[in-house]
Amino acid sequence: MPTVSKNAARIASWLGLIGQLCTLTFYGASGLLAPTWAITTLLLAWLALLAIAIRSVRQNSPWGLLIPFLSIALWFATISAGEAFLNWKA
Repeated sequence: MPTVSKNAARIASWLGLIGQLCTLTFYGASGLLAPTWAITTLLLAWLALLAIAIRSVRQNSPWGLLIPFLSIALWFATISAGEAFLNWKA
């Protein structure tokens, strides 16, 4: 099994952290569609993912690169489910 070099892992973890910070705009824009309780829950989930991204940077884990993708998937699923099942409208 190939191993990831230390520099590549460091770069991947930092890219994951930067990507996670960029996803905050999506979560902030949710206020146009979602109710307050949903925005609060989404922001708490975003903070938890940010903590995982920071931990991956500290440990130089290349898995941190997946965090922004998980974050966008969670946001999209939540907003789509809210629109479909809870009748959220802009």
